[in-house]
Amino acid sequence: MRGKGVDAGFDEFVFLHCALPEIDLADVDLSVTHLGRRLRAPFLISSMTGGTPEARRINLALAQVAEDFGLAMGLGSARALLEHPESLDSFDVRAHAPNALLLANLGAVQLNKGYGVDECRRVVDALRADALVLHLNPLHEAVQPRGDTNFGGLLARIGEVCSKLGVPVIVKEVGWGIAPDVVRALINAGVTGIDVAGAGGTSWSEVERYRTTEPWRARVASAFASWGIPTATCVTQAREAAPNHLVIASGGITGGIDAAKAIALGADLIGIAGPFLRAADAGFEAAAELAKELIEVLRIAMFALGLRTPLELRGTSRLIRRE
Repeated sequence: MRGKGVDAGFDEFVFLHCALPEIDLADVDLSVTHLGRRLRAPFLISSMTGGTPEARRINLALAQVAEDFGLAMGLGSARALLEHPESLDSFDVRAHAPNALLLANLGAVQLNKGYGVDECRRVVDALRADALVLHLNPLHEAVQPRGDTNFGGLLARIGEVCSKLGVPVIVKEVGWGIAPDVVRALINAGVTGIDVAGAGGTSWSEVERYRTTEPWRARVASAFASWGIPTATCVTQAREAAPNHLVIASGGITGGIDAAKAIALGADLIGIAGPFLRAADAGFEAAAELAKELIEVLRIAMFALGLRTPLELRGTSRLIRRE
């Protein structure tokens, strides 16, 4: 469910087509290397689900797509795994994606509820993950009945995890974006990468608005329908704030052209959640077709710009603001 009155911001930009690219389409190489894993294309199947039999079916389909197409994959919040160890098989996909860049995931606010480095390590070890994502969702928690809203002192706890965990830590939002001052604070705390997860995709306040049975709570949630920093703005500002760190663009990116724009604005990886979730719900073939489409659109877009690699695409002068 998307927000209202806010979008990802990519429509503000257009590419200047290159009628004479001076390369062959076969020269375009989408491969990148991040966190010790080589990917055949700069896409991340973003963190979504886990903890139920249905989640296992979806995660296995997505893991196979990640492996077959050389993509990264993020898993859903492992809080359920820590509280219910018997749910491991719904999260554990490493056997199906032995070469994929695999990201475990835990709510950062859990560090203020008794979880620490040991619990984070248990999650990473159980899932054989390459890195841990700590997600920030203060607004989502605030509009939920009995949400976990104690975010006080959390930066220091995130810093402790970064210094002691032994694998890279990435911090992401869940759909309202990360401003540059927060990016800088997180990088100074030791975070390896930032997933901006900007506004323009799923709005969890809108989800909560329709979940609640209490009219006054629905009105509170609806007040935030247009809240958040557009993803395009987040990516630009995050790259400026963290020029030498991993920047992941997610939030409202649904196709290869938006992905190309996000990379041009400074992103290293492109995270896509909702479209992959819906495709995987239909089955592996649908998810595989989505991956093929995203990769091919990005590849052709780069060819039509005369650019061979994602590094050449990043910061290209051929992306301009729409007049």
